[in-house]
Amino acid sequence: MRDRYAAVLPSWWRAVSGACALGAAGAVPFVDAGWPARGAVVALLLVQGTAAGWLMRDRPGAALAVTAAAGAGIQALAPEVGPGILFVVLCAFAWLRPARTSLWGMGAAGAATAAVAAAQGRMVVVWPVAALLAWSWGALGRAEAARRHAEARRAAVEERARIGRELHDVLSHTVSVMVVQAAAADDVFDANPGLARRAVRNLEAEGRQALAELRHFLRSVRDADGGEADGSVPGLGDLDRLAASVTGAGLRVRIQREGMAGVRVPSGAGLAVYRIVQEALTNALRHARAGRADVVLRYADGRLDVDVRDDGPGALTAPGSTASGGTGLAGSGQGIAGMRERALLLGGTFEAGPDPDGGFRVRASLPVGEAT
Repeated sequence: MRDRYAAVLPSWWRAVSGACALGAAGAVPFVDAGWPARGAVVALLLVQGTAAGWLMRDRPGAALAVTAAAGAGIQALAPEVGPGILFVVLCAFAWLRPARTSLWGMGAAGAATAAVAAAQGRMVVVWPVAALLAWSWGALGRAEAARRHAEARRAAVEERARIGRELHDVLSHTVSVMVVQAAAADDVFDANPGLARRAVRNLEAEGRQALAELRHFLRSVRDADGGEADGSVPGLGDLDRLAASVTGAGLRVRIQREGMAGVRVPSGAGLAVYRIVQEALTNALRHARAGRADVVLRYADGRLDVDVRDDGPGALTAPGSTASGGTGLAGSGQGIAGMRERALLLGGTFEAGPDPDGGFRVRASLPVGEAT
């Protein structure tokens, strides 16, 4: 897999580079006994290597090349000091560049120092090993930083997906019901003002409910802990209200509960069930031309099964949707995917498609634990 991580050296890098150069410079006075100018040349090479190290954040390749030359010169003139700053820069280079690039730098650094050591009759293997260790440290640091970056990015993507699912489910259902109620009010406005007023009141109630859910959702987004402790998250207890809302818009809904007595469903699973039922009923209302929908909740062996069936003849599914029929989500193509994601995130299963007996059927099974 190609390494696309864009690493940046931390702000303390230059301080570390300078400290290493100063540490090496402390040995310079002890290397000039045989040749007085040698200490000055070594000091200049240290300054050159340090200056190149400071440019590592902007020009890492050039900085490593200059430092390698300086390190080889220091090794040749003052083996007592050694090319330590080169290995510090090599470590930073391995942090900044992918392995396929930084390996060339490691090879060049090891070869340069080993060639000088060989010319001096010293042990050749020491410096290539030191180069390998310096490169490994930087490469491991890069890998760890890349992992943290990928995790943070994945968390952000998942959060955006969660926000998108919630907004879609809240707004899609509410706006659909409001549109149906507004159309009904307009149809009977002159012939039956009382019925029109009732439709308008239902429209107002749906709008208020949507605002309440949106306010809670925005609080949960702002709250780092999820903000679900106030009990305003919709769940199984809100399904009857949901059914009444959809029934008022023209789709008769019947809810059956089997084996649910004494079952305590976690809030996350309850929210998922509510949203799945809400989306299925919304699509039956909007797209299926259905007159009736049956919702069955069944608990058995630690799992909660949800079964939603409508009696619609089915509507053509919009391009990009994964199913056809009543809840085929004509026009958006997102609802079925959102329901499936909710079920799979909780370790459950999900199916949606035309029912052989007619209409459209949505089924989900979620693990909820043993009944208490």
